[in-house]
Amino acid sequence: MMRRWFAVPRNAFTLVELLVVIAIIALLMGILLPALTAARKQGQATVCRSNLRQIGIALNFYAEAWNFFIPRGTGSSGDTWFQQLMPYLGERQKTQDYRTVKMYRCPSYPNKNQTVCYVINGWKFTSPTDMTGQAIEEPTRILGLKKLDTKILIADSEDGAWRKIISKVNDPGWFENDVWSTNHLASNVSATQTEADGRRVARTRHSKGTTMPGCHYLFLDWHVEWMKADDVTYKLWRFEYDF
Repeated sequence: MMRRWFAVPRNAFTLVELLVVIAIIALLMGILLPALTAARKQGQATVCRSNLRQIGIALNFYAEAWNFFIPRGTGSSGDTWFQQLMPYLGERQKTQDYRTVKMYRCPSYPNKNQTVCYVINGWKFTSPTDMTGQAIEEPTRILGLKKLDTKILIADSEDGAWRKIISKVNDPGWFENDVWSTNHLASNVSATQTEADGRRVARTRHSKGTTMPGCHYLFLDWHVEWMKADDVTYKLWRFEYDF
């Protein structure tokens, strides 16, 4: 009796085919992942720039309403700058919870509990020869200031063990968002940081490669610019009048 052989339909991949598919997927992931990571970081940087622009617009409205005065350093008394700006950022009362203002958060800040991700210029110089300056706690009148497009008002805040997390009103570090010393600048690369004189301006928040650390800055003409950390000296934080 003659036997007949019939071909049995194959409904599954062989082991070799599965390994080839897995290898192709792994290769594609290796190619696409860096591009996706770069796109995510670029998107976060764009949001940060937009936040600072909105804060700049709010400061412009504030200055028009208050005879060209703007909030500066807070020190240990009075409302903080981010409280004073609330009416100009969609909040009717400055006594409302500042945490409702999303513009105060940079999406690139590592700790998402940080509710204020920016620091303000609280630096006062008394004369053209004063190269040290001191902390200031009162508002400043910008009418009469020179070179507004080269003077920094707000910058990305640094993160680190020496920087306090502000999650609510009067948290420790509530009044440590002022910049008034060269130690606070992004150019400060000291390995030993302390709460009092550690770096407050972000050094690598929106870096352009490993050799170009830097972050975003809001200037007194309300434009936002990325700058390399080592290029930002105290002179850009120094408001100049006709002394």
